[in-house]
Amino acid sequence: MDSLIALAPAVAERALRLLPVLVDISSPYGDTAGARRAVAASIAAVPQAEVVRLPSSSDGLEDDLLLQVRGTGHGRVLLLGHLDTVIPHAEHRAAVQAGDRLDGSGTIDMKGGDAIALGMLAELADPDWAGAFDHLDLLLVCDEEWRHGPMRHAHRFAGYDACLTFEAGERDAQGREAVVVQRKAAGSIEVTARGRAAHAGAAPDEGRSALLALAAVALDLAELHDPAGAQQRSVVPSILHSGEGVNIVPGTGTLTCDVRALDIAAFDTVLAAVPNELGEVALDARIGRSWPGMDASEQAAPLLARAGELLGREIVPASRGGASDASHLASVVPLTIDGLGPLGEGSHAAHEHVLTSSVLPRSEVALALLAAVLTAAHQ
Repeated sequence: MDSLIALAPAVAERALRLLPVLVDISSPYGDTAGARRAVAASIAAVPQAEVVRLPSSSDGLEDDLLLQVRGTGHGRVLLLGHLDTVIPHAEHRAAVQAGDRLDGSGTIDMKGGDAIALGMLAELADPDWAGAFDHLDLLLVCDEEWRHGPMRHAHRFAGYDACLTFEAGERDAQGREAVVVQRKAAGSIEVTARGRAAHAGAAPDEGRSALLALAAVALDLAELHDPAGAQQRSVVPSILHSGEGVNIVPGTGTLTCDVRALDIAAFDTVLAAVPNELGEVALDARIGRSWPGMDASEQAAPLLARAGELLGREIVPASRGGASDASHLASVVPLTIDGLGPLGEGSHAAHEHVLTSSVLPRSEVALALLAAVLTAAHQ
């Protein structure tokens, strides 16, 4: 298995060819045509793989893509990524190389990681590697960015030896390769307000402002922000919609707050802080998006040590506050490791980019982890 790492240059070469192809496809969440093009490009990248389409976990969206390669050895490993982005078509930026930077929408979140995973699968689909594993699968979903509920087909991977997820990579302050073994639970609190509309000039005091009630709730919930506390809870009011016209007291509105914590149960404290009524405005609060956290620190420790030995440089554990489908898989595949993608910055932003020089070393990290998993499976 040690020789798997020698595939890294070929994997990186494939990934660097494929990445601009994927980035040039605008595939925002919910867009069927873009998702289909991204799926087709992924299938073309690994023609040897068996293609399975799985119904999306979000109703009405394009089916997810499962690429499967069967071997004759031991060990079942799932590679995981997503093809959807958050950037709408009108703001999509095609891939542009500028020195070490490949700029473009979706480069770091997460088509750079997808490209590495597809490169790995293509290289290991060679019959010469059939004895290295039993199952090697790559799941690319089309709804990660805005899915509210669970991943419906996570259970089908129960019993796999590991799940390797290819969200953006990182290095620690000492420059050591890092992978994500812990993620916070992520969710949203959604508050609906029902007041009473009135003419803002003729009868302003007859109205009951939903906007003012929601603004007060937003300030109160922001006070629950406690990232240094035991639960490392963050509460960030992020969306407020209210008002129909400049001369109308807003009668209705909605507020959404992003909430994160080590344990999903910590969301209940935030939900309970929303009153049923404020200033004669009725308030209805509920938990919207709700994703579990993950903590594979204990399971991953020996694997990281072994992979570091194979790689010849240390691989260290990291934690991250952002949500990822790794959290859904961790509930059925305890050895789930994330953050295997390339380095870069600007996720969801106009300056989003990947550092192309990082694709080779991050391919080495991913292959070292895979080799460590498969070595353990053969013992």
